[in-house]
Amino acid sequence: MTATRFREVDIDGTPQRRSADRTARVLARCALLAAVGAVVVLLVALGDGGLEVVAFGFLALVVWAAGVWWFLAHRGPVRVVGALLAVAAPAGVVVLFAYHDLWPTALLLFFGWGAALALARWALRRARPARAGRATAAPRPQRPVLIMNPKSGGGKVGRFGLVERAERLGARVVLLDPSAHTDVAALAREAVAEGADLLGVAGGDGTQAQVAAVAAEHGLPFLVISAGTRNHFAMDLGLDRADPARCLDALTDGEELRVDLGEVAGRAFVNTVSFGVYADIVQRPEYREDKAGTMLSLLPDLLVGEGVRRVDATFGGATPTSPSAPPLSDQQALLVSNNPYGSPDLAGGGRRPRLDSGELGVTGIRVEGAAQAAELAVRGSQSTGLTVLTARRVEVTSEEAEIAVAVDGEALRLPTPVVCTLDPGALRVLVPRDRPGVVPVAPRVDWRQLAALAFDRGGPDAETTAETAAETNTEQDSAAGSARDFARDSEERPHA
Repeated sequence: MTATRFREVDIDGTPQRRSADRTARVLARCALLAAVGAVVVLLVALGDGGLEVVAFGFLALVVWAAGVWWFLAHRGPVRVVGALLAVAAPAGVVVLFAYHDLWPTALLLFFGWGAALALARWALRRARPARAGRATAAPRPQRPVLIMNPKSGGGKVGRFGLVERAERLGARVVLLDPSAHTDVAALAREAVAEGADLLGVAGGDGTQAQVAAVAAEHGLPFLVISAGTRNHFAMDLGLDRADPARCLDALTDGEELRVDLGEVAGRAFVNTVSFGVYADIVQRPEYREDKAGTMLSLLPDLLVGEGVRRVDATFGGATPTSPSAPPLSDQQALLVSNNPYGSPDLAGGGRRPRLDSGELGVTGIRVEGAAQAAELAVRGSQSTGLTVLTARRVEVTSEEAEIAVAVDGEALRLPTPVVCTLDPGALRVLVPRDRPGVVPVAPRVDWRQLAALAFDRGGPDAETTAETAAETNTEQDSAAGSARDFARDSEERPHA
């Protein structure tokens, strides 16, 4: 019996490091020096406009945020004023700096602080890389079935010759009829009944989720082909979104990743579930044809007008290291994601450093006016209007019996309460060994951790050491179990 070969990789296929190295400590020290340098520049320039640079910049940010709020939340003259302020605020700062000859001080402060932040993120990323995903050797599928939507992504299936390439690699292709509604989950179940040993989809994230649920239900590997418009799931798996044909390389030279699968009201999701403003907007038929125009038309009513619909959320699934968060109330928008995003992003346009953390990401926003919008711009994730947390279970309620929900971008209406959960490691995703990956997600800058790292007081290393030791036995048991499963599957699979 041959055991399955494991290699620890980032989700993009990059081999993992376990702890910080000397370079991380040097980068941390350089970041602290750059931050001190920026402060020194400010102190030295107090008489030459240093305080004015900071004050003008802060004021411009506040005015810009207030202008954006008025532009989005109002119509008529107020919207025009908001647009003017949003444009005039940064332009005014440029004029003031030029008029008072503050350019040298402004540039020194900008580059000094920018260098400090960049070096700090670099150091923390090296010191605490994203936790490893475990890639396992995968046998070549003998009866793969791929469902392809020729209309998805503006016709990528035809443009990249995906049908012909897949068939040359031994896959059976089921081509959807764009003119008729098709139950893709039923097609996937039919393929399983006929003996498919792999299911794959060339289509958008919503279609991916439906077939992924069938693959997870039957314990089959799942192949993602990035032929949709945004292909967010494919991006976070490290797949090539520019050339979906490269995803098919997994059929001949692939490896397997175990990732989590989200569930909302009995429906699977691979990316996000949205409630509130965004969910209400995507319900409109005109949204697909004119997204920007539809949003500008509807936002005033949804944010402050008669169309305001707020949602509440409670959280469960606490662990000793991750206690339950307090409930959220009267949220204008709420995003629940299959694994947390690296930075708050209500539109789901960010990136997830992991897809196997076993936790949902939650981002909620509640902004009542221009003042709170300004606070959000200045304080970011520390703002009272923005909540970012993780949970194992999210229950969303509302005063209405039924609310709008956007599941992986698809518009639905679901009865309340709506419950979101996660099935850890439920999905076996077959990916090519050679995939371009994604840009590493920059960690939040924590200056105390950075100082601990710079002066070698443990820092992120100390936190990961105990975690690594605690996980060793679990990983060994998992590896042995997976090896047995692989061997058993190989014995049971008929020879071609």
